[in-house]
Order: sequence, then structure tokens, then C-alpha cells
Amino acid sequence: MRVTVYNCREFDEKELFERFGRELNIELVLCPDAPDQENAALAKGSECIDIITSKMTEDLLRVFADYGVKYVTTRTIGYDHVDVKAAKALGMTVANAPYGPCGVADYAVMLILMTIRKMKRILERTNIQDYTLKGIQGRELKDLTVGVIGTGRIGRTVLKDLSGFGCRLIAYDLYENEDVKAQGVHYVTLEEMWQQADVITLHAPLTDENHHMINKETISKMKDGVMIVNTARGGLIDSEALISGIESGKIGGAGLDVVENEFGLYYYDRKSDILNNRELAILRGFPNVTVSHHMAFYTDECVETVVRDSLLGCRYFVEGKENPWEVR
Repeated sequence: MRVTVYNCREFDEKELFERFGRELNIELVLCPDAPDQENAALAKGSECIDIITSKMTEDLLRVFADYGVKYVTTRTIGYDHVDVKAAKALGMTVANAPYGPCGVADYAVMLILMTIRKMKRILERTNIQDYTLKGIQGRELKDLTVGVIGTGRIGRTVLKDLSGFGCRLIAYDLYENEDVKAQGVHYVTLEEMWQQADVITLHAPLTDENHHMINKETISKMKDGVMIVNTARGGLIDSEALISGIESGKIGGAGLDVVENEFGLYYYDRKSDILNNRELAILRGFPNVTVSHHMAFYTDECVETVVRDSLLGCRYFVEGKENPWEVR
């Protein structure tokens, strides 16, 4: 069997693909670029393609389907960048490659701590040998209520990690988890979340229903000085509303690993380019906002897991075996 891999990074993924390709007896075509209509021909003769967070629109999927591709796997947990409905209509199966929750959970806790302790401002001052204290007084987690939106594997791990800090923990999810309740964490409504949380951290998948769940109206209901952390999907937050909330002081700070309209930015060197994302430029400029480039997942364990499991999924699909990663 043959698999065409797009967005293959030379410095960390290539060696793993070559190793697992040999172990699984899979012929690989490795392409460093994102899939597009020009390089889609590389997939001719491959039933499966392996991608990351590139937009897979109906038009692009149709091109791949015409080349005989029947299976699209993304080396990510989220798959909102793939038009799943269109893929199914074209007779294509979509799959993801979930990784362990600890890497993202660690990163979310780090951003929470950095945000409440004003670490961006501290580091910027230290870099210019400004050792003054005015304006960088932080807060302690034990005095705060932290709200976790989304209690899947990552959200539950964040709750477990935060339990040692002595903060009050509340959670929201469409489907309440008994293990979370057993930890003494109280589920609340979103209205209660906005009213009670000093820190809100997002761990929900992006859907049509929760797009811009944090917006002008919901921000107005939050506590003054609320801090927001997002390691999930940028579309959960209305960027314009977030900017307005920061400018007014309603939002005391933010830690963002994801932003809206990030496709085409990550993971490329764009330092000499003029970017068509004003919101990102504004957010980066605030002294109380930390922005990183969708890399909370990025650990040695994660990279190995997604490479291996994305190829295993291809093998299972071709062999007609039960596939735990198939998007239903």
C-alpha cells in the first residue's frame, strides 16, 4: 500500500515516518508542503493521504478523490479543518490521530500561571534590564476560581493538574463526567461560568454551535479582570470582542495558543511577510496577552504518536479492520 504524506517536517517527522513506514510495510511519498490542487497529483496511486491542519475544502477533496484517494487522516485531534460532510459525499473516510492529553494540559496550566503572574511583562522588562515592580504584581491561584470549558481527556487532565494549587474549580460540558464530579469539581451552566470564574480555560472542540462562544455579550457577563486561556480552537473566541474586552480592561489578560484565521500561518516562516490577520497583530501587541503558535501539543511523545497512529489508521482502512480513529 501507498500513503502520500503532506506537511512532512524534515526536522522531526521525516525520520519517524520512514521508521514506521518500514515497520508497517507502507510505501510513502513525503511532501513538505501543504496539500493543494497543484501537488495533489503526488497522491495518484495512494488510497490514503496524511495531513495536518491544512484546510481541506470540498473543491480540494474532490481533486484528491479524482486521483483515487479514499481516506484522509489528519495528524491532529481536531478535524474542523476538513469538510467531513463533503468528504463523506465523495466516498472518502476521514480520521484523526489523538495524542495523550498531558502535553496540552501542561501548556494550558503554564499559560494560566503566566497570565495571572503577568509573565510577558516581566520577561520584557528583564530583557531591557528594567527591574522595577510597578504594574507586575500578580495573583495567586489559591485565591481564584478557575473555570474549565470542556471536560474531555485534556480538560479532565487540566482539572487534575490544577487540583494541587488549591483553587476553586468549576466546569462546563454538554456531557457531564462522573469522574470529574468525583474529584469534587462542580459543573455549572455557562451563565454561572461567566459570573463566577476568575480564569476561563477552553478545552472544547470547535463546532457550529459553539463558534464564538466567547463574544461581546458573554464577555459583558464575566467578572471584571477575567483572564482567558485558549489551547483549543481559535474560533471559540470572537477576536474583535476579545480585543475590545482587553482594551476596556474587562479582560485582565489572555494566554492564546490558537487564534482565528490562523490557517496559512502555522507552521511557516512568515517573518518577512505582511500578514492578513490584523486581530493577531493587535493581540500580540498587548502587554497582558501571550500568543504562541498552536504548539501546545508539541512534545516528543505527541509527534511520535500522531505519526505512528495516522499510518496505522491507513493500514487498518486498507485492510478493512476496525479503525479507532475514524471520524463517525
